[in-house]
Amino acid sequence: MTAAESSAAGAASGSGAAPVTGASSGAARGMPTLEMVAELAGVSRATVSRVVNDSPKVTPEITRSVQAAIAELNYVPNRAARSLVNRRTQAIALVVPESTAKVFADPFFASVVQGIALFLAETDYTLNMLISSEGRPEKTRRYLLGGNVDGAIVVSHHSGDHSYAHLGQALPIVFGGRPLAEQNGSYYVDVDNVAGAITATEHLLSLGRRRIATIAGPQDMPPGVDRLAGWRQALGRAGVSDAMVELGDFSPASGAAAMRRLLDRGGPIDALFAANDQMAAGAFSVLHERGLRIPGDIAVVGFDDDYFGATATPALTTVHQPAAQLGAMMAEVLVKIIEGVPVERVTSLPTALVVRDSA
Repeated sequence: MTAAESSAAGAASGSGAAPVTGASSGAARGMPTLEMVAELAGVSRATVSRVVNDSPKVTPEITRSVQAAIAELNYVPNRAARSLVNRRTQAIALVVPESTAKVFADPFFASVVQGIALFLAETDYTLNMLISSEGRPEKTRRYLLGGNVDGAIVVSHHSGDHSYAHLGQALPIVFGGRPLAEQNGSYYVDVDNVAGAITATEHLLSLGRRRIATIAGPQDMPPGVDRLAGWRQALGRAGVSDAMVELGDFSPASGAAAMRRLLDRGGPIDALFAANDQMAAGAFSVLHERGLRIPGDIAVVGFDDDYFGATATPALTTVHQPAAQLGAMMAEVLVKIIEGVPVERVTSLPTALVVRDSA
């Protein structure tokens, strides 16, 4: 009983009324309390608290008794009080260092968020999404280090953004994708982008294409770097030139602009590997404008297997990456780190070529 409850009980006793206990007070309010659970289970308040906080010091028999009392009373633990005990907020952050417009236009982010949310739905953790435009990460950094979350997932990070590189020393961090400026001990979940790009390029080579261009992603982001490297490796093994490279920013508009630059060079092109489906869709629009047939004149392969690839005309051959599974795995790894469960620092998921009409 707290000092306030003792004082209230003494005052009630002095007036001739029966003392009010914590349990009966809770019942009067219609809200089950920790004391009521303890009374029903025949244990102390401290024992109930240990069960609620998953302490290993309680025997299975007593745990079952307390859990039965909790279920019978429909008792809901006070999360705020629990956070004071275990110093956890039961919240994690998803940090996306991109503009709001780009985040909501990209189906990859939607799938990743869906995967994270579905995993966390089976836990006590809630998700906070922080969209932090490049160049202004200070506010997000202060929030992450201010005791508001137990850990963070960082996706779509750029090499020029160093604000998250050292956060892992103060807060559990999982990166979505290999950090370019990888710190010792960084945890990340990724697909093998190099292998995926090699598979895409080797598919074009198997079709007899030898003048294979690429629209590469930004070279300050791991997928942009790795997919360009895979394209180059495949062409190098085949003894084919890797001179036809233009860069985009993973948006359809940048894919269209890069395709125009490739065609305006004047050299022959019979195939294209685009580093994501959005840029492939942009390239499609230019190829149609120029009267070039897909795949007759130019075979095209993308990367992601998202909405843009599935709805393109003709349907886009692409490298599938399991975006929702990536999100779920990032969340699972982060929760394990927070809860002290051993986990591998690098988790890699496979890609697969999806052959459609464009190649």
